[in-house]
Amino acid sequence: MGWVRRSDFAGSWYPRKEEEVRLEIQQMLKRGFDCPNDLSEPIGGIVPHAGWYYSGRLAVNTIKCLSQGKSPETLIIFGHHMAERYPNLIMPEGSWLTPLGELSIDSELGKALTKEFTFQVESERNYQPDNTIELQLPFVKYFFPDVKILPIGLPPQENSLRIASRIVELAQMLNRSIKVLGSTDLTHYGPNYGFMPFGMGEKAVKWVKEENDKRIVELILKMEPKAVIEEAKHRHNACCPGAVASAIEAAKRLGAKKAYKIGYYTSYDVLANESFVGYVGILFYQ
Repeated sequence: MGWVRRSDFAGSWYPRKEEEVRLEIQQMLKRGFDCPNDLSEPIGGIVPHAGWYYSGRLAVNTIKCLSQGKSPETLIIFGHHMAERYPNLIMPEGSWLTPLGELSIDSELGKALTKEFTFQVESERNYQPDNTIELQLPFVKYFFPDVKILPIGLPPQENSLRIASRIVELAQMLNRSIKVLGSTDLTHYGPNYGFMPFGMGEKAVKWVKEENDKRIVELILKMEPKAVIEEAKHRHNACCPGAVASAIEAAKRLGAKKAYKIGYYTSYDVLANESFVGYVGILFYQ
């Protein structure tokens, strides 16, 4: 049976009640982004994880596009804010509560993974609230109502890519159809984050959009996971580079050959502030 993880951010970062969540999703979809019509079925993606007011519109529309085609049995979700020295993290059993209902964990795949690699296992008594994955789950439940999930945190290091690739191999051995999702925000700029190399104002916004964020977005679109890790380490333009790199590696192992940018903007575009964050939505295709 396992344990049921609560929705720690419901009622603050996004609505708590089911009817409010559904209404918010429908409103964000109306202000959405177009899915590409000329590409094959998507097998993976990258989404932001700020409060829905800021990045929800981009995340929900990216997941909507990811849902095109046949629904997978399991969605692997890479997230968590992790430095290079952090341990691998996994929730290998139970379920995660959303306002739209529970999402069950693919415990068979999770247990197979923990037999081969060392993980810090999240349990009912030992877990840290984490927005990177939780903020996506109502969207996942909305578009993939019957899917199982496997929430994983992998640090920005080369061994994480080996684990990501092995997840796909294990899923295939279990005859499990999967898609993958990675969660990150981009440059965190301004006094709130202690990072402001170009001062304040429009000059800073321009640098973040046209240089710093652009650099890492281009690497994601080229599907270069090792380069993403190095870029984020030196440029501070992704808060979860391990999640991004792992999602890219897993998508490539699933056969992804190309990537498509659904959209990009910053929190400054939503609400102008001296501290702001970049967001991108990307899909991977065969």
